[in-house]
Amino acid sequence: MTMVSWTGKTIPCSCCFVLNGTRQKMFSCVLLVGLLVLYMIWDVNYFLRCVATLGYGMLFQRKRKVTEQTAIYGLCTTQDVDIFIRHMNNARYLRELDFARFHFYGLTGIYGKIKAKRGGAVQGASSVRYRRTIPIFTAYKITTKLVWWDDKAIYLEQQFVTLADGFVRAVAMSKQCITNVDVLELMKEFPGAEQRPAMPEELKLWLDSIEMSSQKLRKDK
Repeated sequence: MTMVSWTGKTIPCSCCFVLNGTRQKMFSCVLLVGLLVLYMIWDVNYFLRCVATLGYGMLFQRKRKVTEQTAIYGLCTTQDVDIFIRHMNNARYLRELDFARFHFYGLTGIYGKIKAKRGGAVQGASSVRYRRTIPIFTAYKITTKLVWWDDKAIYLEQQFVTLADGFVRAVAMSKQCITNVDVLELMKEFPGAEQRPAMPEELKLWLDSIEMSSQKLRKDK
């Protein structure tokens, strides 16, 4: 069987199949190289996880009050472990805290209100206390709760809790600086947050240590 090409020449159909197969292989190679380059220059898994975490929360979970606790779940896999392949490495904790924080922002709607006022949120400080390791292939959850706020920032407490025993493996405190927005006025828009709670003692001590560090750095200039 033959066919006529656009040039008017007769080409056997077997040649057409070869040409189509060659194009498919070239396309597959280009796609593979493109994906490899993408993974080399971007942390693709990080962005996919952000989208999946936020999407699942927005579509399948109920909204939370800003004063309520939120939780996401995870599993310590081979991508999370340290060089000895026994437990989650220290850097991975901070990465997981990001996902839990974004999830909190989405379910409570606080980030939407910040953006509506043309503001933003950036990490101002964080502190993690590791109490016990999370072994490989161990399931856990990360809880996030708003514990206090001032005119420029909100303060979150987050905990890693293993599901098998309910033990708090790590505790993190973070200062989320809110730009271009008066946080005290912002929080009055959320039910249950009209009155600011008392500052937790451990938060006060942590903020005092940050201020001492800032004073030392200013003196060193």
